[in-house]
Amino acid sequence: MAKRVAVILSGCGVYDGTEVHEASAILVHLSRAGAKVQMFAPNADQMHVVNHCEGKPTEEKRNILQESARIARGEVTDLAKLDVSAFDAAIIPGGFGVAKNLSDWAVKNKDCAIQPNVEKVIKDFHKAGKPLGMCCIAPILAGKILPGCELTVGQDKQCDKWPYAQTAGALKDLGCKHVNKDVEEVHVDAKNKLVTTSAFMCNAPIHKVYDGIGVMVKETLKLA
Repeated sequence: MAKRVAVILSGCGVYDGTEVHEASAILVHLSRAGAKVQMFAPNADQMHVVNHCEGKPTEEKRNILQESARIARGEVTDLAKLDVSAFDAAIIPGGFGVAKNLSDWAVKNKDCAIQPNVEKVIKDFHKAGKPLGMCCIAPILAGKILPGCELTVGQDKQCDKWPYAQTAGALKDLGCKHVNKDVEEVHVDAKNKLVTTSAFMCNAPIHKVYDGIGVMVKETLKLA
């Protein structure tokens, strides 16, 4: 029977929403695996809107659900309506939308709050013993919600290849076990049914990011 997977988006565009290449890679790998996918996003305003040519915020306002519909080709549902019993797994791609719209990590780092519907969904999947896959910055959500979980955001020593390595330190401060992995690798926390990979936390060729996400999808479905 085809696995039913909820994919949770945070807008559209790396600087203020979902990282589009990561979302696309997840959807392609899920399609190849024969999974049935439904996409969700919070029906709320983004923290802000970023001009992606300049990398600077604008005065514009946009809605997370409406922006996520760009990735979902219009087929996206309000996250408040997600019924965990209807799914076998959930996967969350990265992008700054995770740290700005699904949480306020971008402002408060490890002292952040998680968007209430996002927190509820993650807790409900975990309580039901259903796997969660997360890539790029998305594992910070698990770090806040699942105390003591094991995860990866790549490496914990900052360099040109790993410009966001300080995130690993913040996750350790939250009591998580961070496991160093390369971009094509994942970490599987079997106890918490949590599968994570670094994706664009690494300055890597896009095909390596794609391949790492493929392993994350495969391992998540194995746990379902």
